[in-house]
Amino acid sequence: MGDWFHILVFGYYPYFAATVFLAGSLIRFDREQYTWRSGSSQLLRRRQLIMGSVLFHVGILMLFLGHLVGLLTPKEIYHAVGLSSGAKQMLAIIAGGVFGIVCFIGLTMLLHRRIADPRIRRTSSVMDIAILAILWLQLVLGMATIPFSWAHREGGEVMVALSLWAQKIVTFQADAADYVADVHWVYQLHIFLGVTIFLIFPFSRLVHIWSAPVGYLGRRGYQVVRTREGRRPA
Repeated sequence: MGDWFHILVFGYYPYFAATVFLAGSLIRFDREQYTWRSGSSQLLRRRQLIMGSVLFHVGILMLFLGHLVGLLTPKEIYHAVGLSSGAKQMLAIIAGGVFGIVCFIGLTMLLHRRIADPRIRRTSSVMDIAILAILWLQLVLGMATIPFSWAHREGGEVMVALSLWAQKIVTFQADAADYVADVHWVYQLHIFLGVTIFLIFPFSRLVHIWSAPVGYLGRRGYQVVRTREGRRPA
């Protein structure tokens, strides 16, 4: 029973979550475009929002990129450039710790702001608060893995196991769940909640990530702004 449940959670559940993530995002964009937004509450209370938002977004982006590269890069590649598994694990501990703290401060500010301010709480949906709380818990779980990673930093076995699990999942190999069978339950819970975030993604304000204005980074020319009379401002 235990083996069956483990395979269900770490072998099949990621594909179910990925299907809902992609199909749900597409359906919501097609049918409910007026809800496709981040739902900013800046007009209600600007203080605490800017600092918290900047810290959260910087932290979460760096953590996401770190997980993406760290988990999906085969060990043969970083071994080829002289980076051992132990060194890679140390790099993950340091970078994850730094950006984890940055993200934790920002996310805590945003969550406190949304719960503690009566006006913002009244204009927030249950999902608005729930997604922040889930992200906060996921971040705490991620930070909680650092002491365990530090304890076996020399060989980097856990990071190798987690990487192999992720690579087996994205390449549709049936034995993916086997690679996380023996890791600490904190890692397993961190993985499960991370996959769950992808599952609930289409039903939350997180969908605005798809509309990130990346094109503006390479936009040519300047935006012309005119006064009400039609003249260019001095």
